[in-house]
Amino acid sequence: MTQNSKVYLWGHCKGQSVVGPLETGFSSLHEVFALWASPSVTYEPLNVTSFTRSSLAQAMALALDDEETADVVFVVDDRRIRAHRAVLKIRCQYFRNMFQEHWKENSLEEVEVKDYSFVVFRAFLQYIYTDTVNVSPEDAIGLLDLANAYCEEALKRHCERIIRHGITTENAAMLYAVAIKYEATELEEFCFRFALNHMTEVAQTEAFMALDELTVKNFIQRAAQHGAFKY
Repeated sequence: MTQNSKVYLWGHCKGQSVVGPLETGFSSLHEVFALWASPSVTYEPLNVTSFTRSSLAQAMALALDDEETADVVFVVDDRRIRAHRAVLKIRCQYFRNMFQEHWKENSLEEVEVKDYSFVVFRAFLQYIYTDTVNVSPEDAIGLLDLANAYCEEALKRHCERIIRHGITTENAAMLYAVAIKYEATELEEFCFRFALNHMTEVAQTEAFMALDELTVKNFIQRAAQHGAFKY
């Protein structure tokens, strides 16, 4: 499994010899062993039932924006997202504090959100309900900002993975600055290494030209320490 959560397989797979890494559509290594290993193996017993009752994960995913059961509404960019105070308080310390008696939001049926876009805030609520993040690299930057403000370290790591997957020579400098701003050290190192390996292209982009003077100086100093200017 790569840093971008892509799963590859190779070796003796169902009677076939796969000599090099082959990308799969799986989300975990366990699925590879269960479906392609010879013999098929799993890390835990598979539960097979005869009824179709939804799982907890499915129920939680459907609960977000459920008008019938929701007890709080967030208004973002003049659009509404319905949620449940109890779920938010259990899953997020920020909301646990917000919905205390002495906070005005606790008595409101609708809470207005001004600092984040609809896409970003809904992605945050989806993460609270499902532990999954599904946003573009561009929106992941806004979500990283939210995760940093709300002290959601696990969500920050999700955002960093998405951003790493979307890095290009055109946006590497901008993402490097974003990583520094939000103290995402692993993402900062990744962006620096990427820029270092594509120094000529990155240094000519508008994003690099837009960096503040201190960031540029620190970047050049780090690049020099890594031997970028030996010749």
